[in-house]
Amino acid sequence: MKCKTSIMLSALALGIIVFSFSGYCQVSDPSLLTLERIFSGNEFSSEYFGPAKWIDNGNGYTTLESSPSHPGFRDIVRYESASDEQEILVSAAALIPQGQAQPLQISNYSWSPDKSRLLIYTNTARVWRQNTRGDYWVLNLADKSLTKLGGKDARPSTLMFAKFSPDNQYVGYVREHNIFVEKLSTGKITQLTFDGSTDIINGTFDWVYEEEFGIRDGFRWSPDSRSIAFWQLDAGGIRDFYMINNTDSIYSFLIPVQYPKVGMDNSACKVGVVGIDAGAITWMQVPGDPRDNYIARMDWANNATELIIQRLNRKQNQNQVMLCNSKSGEVTTIYTDKNDAWVDVVNDLYWLSNGKKFTWVSEKDGWRHVYTISRDGKDVKSITPWEMDIISIQSIHEASGWLYFIASPENGTQRYLYRSRLNGKGQPVRLSPADMPGTHSYQLSPDTKWAFHTYSNANTPPKISLVNLPKHKHISTKAGNASLIEKVSELKRHDVEFFEVEVEDGVKLDGFMLKPYNFDPSKKYPVLFYVYGEPAGQTVLDRWGWSNYLWHTMLTQQGYIIISLDNRGTPSPKGSAWRKVVYGSLGVMSSQDQANGLKAIMKQHDFVDPDRIGIWGWSGGGSMTLNMLFRYPDLYKTGMSVAPVSNQLLYDNIYQERYMGLPWENKEGYKNGSPVTYAKNLKGNLLLVHGTGDDNVHYQNTEVLINELVKHNKIFSLMSYPNRSHGIYERPNTSRHLREILTHYLKNNLPAGPK
Repeated sequence: MKCKTSIMLSALALGIIVFSFSGYCQVSDPSLLTLERIFSGNEFSSEYFGPAKWIDNGNGYTTLESSPSHPGFRDIVRYESASDEQEILVSAAALIPQGQAQPLQISNYSWSPDKSRLLIYTNTARVWRQNTRGDYWVLNLADKSLTKLGGKDARPSTLMFAKFSPDNQYVGYVREHNIFVEKLSTGKITQLTFDGSTDIINGTFDWVYEEEFGIRDGFRWSPDSRSIAFWQLDAGGIRDFYMINNTDSIYSFLIPVQYPKVGMDNSACKVGVVGIDAGAITWMQVPGDPRDNYIARMDWANNATELIIQRLNRKQNQNQVMLCNSKSGEVTTIYTDKNDAWVDVVNDLYWLSNGKKFTWVSEKDGWRHVYTISRDGKDVKSITPWEMDIISIQSIHEASGWLYFIASPENGTQRYLYRSRLNGKGQPVRLSPADMPGTHSYQLSPDTKWAFHTYSNANTPPKISLVNLPKHKHISTKAGNASLIEKVSELKRHDVEFFEVEVEDGVKLDGFMLKPYNFDPSKKYPVLFYVYGEPAGQTVLDRWGWSNYLWHTMLTQQGYIIISLDNRGTPSPKGSAWRKVVYGSLGVMSSQDQANGLKAIMKQHDFVDPDRIGIWGWSGGGSMTLNMLFRYPDLYKTGMSVAPVSNQLLYDNIYQERYMGLPWENKEGYKNGSPVTYAKNLKGNLLLVHGTGDDNVHYQNTEVLINELVKHNKIFSLMSYPNRSHGIYERPNTSRHLREILTHYLKNNLPAGPK
């Protein structure tokens, strides 16, 4: 009965959509955008470059390029960094397996340490977010032999994370939750773990570790190539969440996902070391309940006898750095980072001084700073002592004494490359050009003399080039996107305008605004806010926005103003207090900031029509959209919420507990932060969109919200996409159809054009 009610509501509001789509795609004027142009073709596609791999310490690099001899396939081409001279190093023709007519399609590749062999990753399959399962082939450059790893009986697309040993003799990989090594000279395969199953996961991770800690590859070769360190997760304590597939067979079937929701048990996690001869596993004797702590990072500690791990407590407000003896399993805690809110896992850990110290990133003094810590943890020194956030370390060149990092101390919407002295003396120097405001990213060579540089801003698609550092001298263009830039330049549009708006004394939010190309300040326009608002990301960034930007620009051409604000709690480089002030109250302060930002904008700009204010967002932005409609029903008239978390207790524990604390310690915070608590206040127009196969934010969230809206007799609209995941892109035409739904709903509930 509940399902029928939902379907009826959807049909009432959206039933004419199928008859209206053509109205949004039949424009041939190149200066005007349509959904067909944006989502149904390659007209606005970007040029492709890479993946590129530095070789010879940066003197050269390899990349993939279309093969002249085998159209549709790619050669591996080597370039000299200084001269840009090129040669085909491995042609597509060299990658044709015996008995096959076509070359391998290269998804990725890697070189053995001595560059004598090439590892090809192909025939890939998706595991949760990414294609991390597939087939691996090894090309011997000396005799041109091409060998598939895994043995003759290996099922297709079952190997994961294959990588060469440091001594060039073996390749290690994961298959069906067990770890194997294969000797390259003989093809002998040795299985190192034997208990892999649905519940026992060796060398890779369960759903929540991958999603929230960003780790997929779960094993590490020792520097001497004699052993492998690996994670093992026992997911037996995690309850299955069931998704249901109703469309791919005449009988529905269940899809179980081991998913720990807020307050529920986690996988038990431990780290082991095993020799390549498949001897006994030595387990690291990490103290504490393995289901109540997280081992979020692990690697060899600059030698073949010790590991270094980062262990977070469940509340994630403490990160313990531990050294582990790989032979005995003995563990010593050498450093502990703490915060009253939460601490972040450190990705930028580099060993210095032949392993006597390592780099660490912490917010303990109010800024995200880089420290060096001695191997015993007793000597801790800040090497970036200025009042600015270090967003990420790009490289360290110890011989010359330089630290390279991304920062943007003067503008939280932009990103630039800096360098500073490793000894902490002097001031940081910006290397990104002063006449190129926007967002810069880099892939530095090992010697830090070269970099692949990607640059864009909010109005200009990205360009990729090879540059020489530190002077940032342009060497060559790798992806100029001239065609895309020309097409964008033809569009009727105003440049994105960035601004600040004060919401409290001394508290200013970054924002951007897109106006119609024929904007008339004497008239009033409808405004659509684009929102995210959670600690996982920003929306107000001075970088190219791809299809979102094009869709927003299309809406401005039809008479809408688009605005986005980054409230407190988003990861802007404005200091720790800005980011962590929302701890324990996600959804509350962020909603207040968004509402106060809207009020301030309406006071400043007479062209904003207070009777036509809309808002939309996806995932956390979908949750924020609900919060704004329910908490401030007199401000926002229309909202479009895609894949929202309606009740924070329904999301995964690692993410939600990090920012909200434990549910039994913050019961009111979880209640007050959840949109469903305020659903009874809905006054405006609400469209809910969700994929029923969403393994991240479960469709359950929308069903729970539907029940609450029905309970209070609130009329809304619903669009469900069968078996689509959180990105709602699978199956033909889905991405365009979703934007058709959003565009149609917006135009029918928030009339376009000036008044």
